[in-house]
Amino acid sequence: MGANTPSTTAGLLICEHCDTVYRRRPLSRGEVACCERCHNILERHARLGPDHLLALTFTAMVVFVQANIWPIVTLELNGRPSSATLWGTIVTMWQQHAEVVAVLAALTLFFFPMAKMLLFGWVFWFARRGERGPGFRSAMIVLHYLGPWTMSEVFVLGAMVAIVKARVYFQVVPDPGIFAYGALMLLITVFGTVDLRQLWDVTRERSR
Repeated sequence: MGANTPSTTAGLLICEHCDTVYRRRPLSRGEVACCERCHNILERHARLGPDHLLALTFTAMVVFVQANIWPIVTLELNGRPSSATLWGTIVTMWQQHAEVVAVLAALTLFFFPMAKMLLFGWVFWFARRGERGPGFRSAMIVLHYLGPWTMSEVFVLGAMVAIVKARVYFQVVPDPGIFAYGALMLLITVFGTVDLRQLWDVTRERSR
């Protein structure tokens, strides 16, 4: 976003990597515009409008809350079950002097995804009316840099591998929290296919 966003002006599209200029044309469903020189993706067809994206954001927020309050997994050894939530696991890692891992887990699995969804909700709320909300430019820049740091999909895959391996030593029961994280992973994947840069073209500055 910002300086790294392909410019669109007067029907032109400029590649952010090699500065090649193209004349813009409407894309059909499923089409992707790529730079002929460096093969960077310039633009995707917008399948979802701001209304749909706002609804998906609210859904993701509900699933996110469920994923963080429900237990992720229950381990049973000698008839004694023990359930673990995400934050319980983070606190345990901190108490076991794995502070760096605990902080990284808290940032990538809680704070960054939460910030991303709140910013999504903010920009889509105004975009559905064709407007740019206060701080729109800053929000778009932050969303650009937050993208690689929301790692719910990595967590889900790692948790599944850990559950399979732990079955050798414990009786392991996946709890609703891990399924909520799986649903959140799918929603984040959907957001990953959305070209947020198009919000610059479908919105305008708010009239004062």
